[in-house]
Amino acid sequence: MRGNGLIAQLRRPPGGRDARIMLLAQCVDRTGTGVWAAASVLYFTYVCGMDARQLGLLLGVGAVAGIAGSPLAGRAAERVPVRWLLIGCHLLRLGAMGLLLVVDDFAALLPVVALICLAERAAKTLEMLFATRVAGERRATYQALFRSVANAGYALGAGVAAIGLAVGTTAAYRVLILANGLSYVLAAVLVWRTREPSGRGLVAAKAGAAPAAPSPWRDRGYLRFVLLDMPLNLDDSVLNVGLPLWLVHHTGAPHAVVPVFLVLNTVLVVLLQLRVSAWAEGALGAAAAVRWYGVTVLGGCLLIALATGAGPVLASVALLAAAMLITLAELLRSVSSWELAVVLAPPGAQASYLGVAGMSQSVQKSVGPLLLTGVVMAAGPVGWLGLGAATVGLGTLQRRASLRRLAALGGAADGAGAKPARPVTASVG
Repeated sequence: MRGNGLIAQLRRPPGGRDARIMLLAQCVDRTGTGVWAAASVLYFTYVCGMDARQLGLLLGVGAVAGIAGSPLAGRAAERVPVRWLLIGCHLLRLGAMGLLLVVDDFAALLPVVALICLAERAAKTLEMLFATRVAGERRATYQALFRSVANAGYALGAGVAAIGLAVGTTAAYRVLILANGLSYVLAAVLVWRTREPSGRGLVAAKAGAAPAAPSPWRDRGYLRFVLLDMPLNLDDSVLNVGLPLWLVHHTGAPHAVVPVFLVLNTVLVVLLQLRVSAWAEGALGAAAAVRWYGVTVLGGCLLIALATGAGPVLASVALLAAAMLITLAELLRSVSSWELAVVLAPPGAQASYLGVAGMSQSVQKSVGPLLLTGVVMAAGPVGWLGLGAATVGLGTLQRRASLRRLAALGGAADGAGAKPARPVTASVG
């Protein structure tokens, strides 16, 4: 992938025709998700009449339900074709989203939103499994392409939502819901046009190097990876919750800087994801990226602490620089988390293992904002420094634990730090 631009990679992505169709399906899906993400809070507030307490409970229940989506999808993918499961998830989301048009009672909305979040998280896990199978050793390139098109889709969806929000009527909000539902239909049709992946890209240990794969829930080594991966997903909450709230309540920076965080994040992901993925390619490259993730988050936290109490110009510059570092950390994490989730899983049970690994982001979305507001930000600048230092420590632990497990699985022969040959693959289809 080195030396190839984004457009060239999108024309010939790893995995060929099926990968190209799936990337298009994911872009369409994320466009609809961007529409709903931008409008959902206002819809529940102004159309459904919820207060802040009800809204917080609704979103919390949805986040908790999403945690179950990943392992359920992984388990099901061992028995049912991934394509049909993913189509089913899109149609389930369509049906649940349609219920929002006829249901506005708080108690009735709780299971509806929970179902939407569960199906959404399950769909993301199935997309990851599909990509792992079709892209093979070039899954890091596929992940980079996916993040680029996903960010473009989110941005487009937010722009569409802005039009509806500007109108502000109940009918306009319902049109936005229909737009999101349409994205599910189109995504399902596109997935239907792909072929079921054979599993040729799944990583396997060398012949005879490992026993039959246990259940991921009884595999202490893999669970250790997943537990460490949860706090190493905090960059999302730092960018979307921590930075805006800190700017508003602890600095003199103008509030107009807040949307720039998202714009900066989107642009940097599109421009840099392929380059970062190339640098962190392979099992040991991903392990090295974990270490640099911690260092990068620490740099962002230092800048946030320095912005405290500063005037408009200094605070704005410091927080924008912090947003850039947190985005770089996100790029590193997006590569390392997925790559390690694949290569650390034993052969024969990658679907269920990836389902368990997919819980990391869901747990972070549930707990991350509370951790930031209730612990980190409550402690002031010292809290940010503590978060940065803890992330460096966790990244070091994750890297060492990953290298030990790679050696035990026989996946990476050189654990000393040299970049290894690409992981061994075997057909399991």
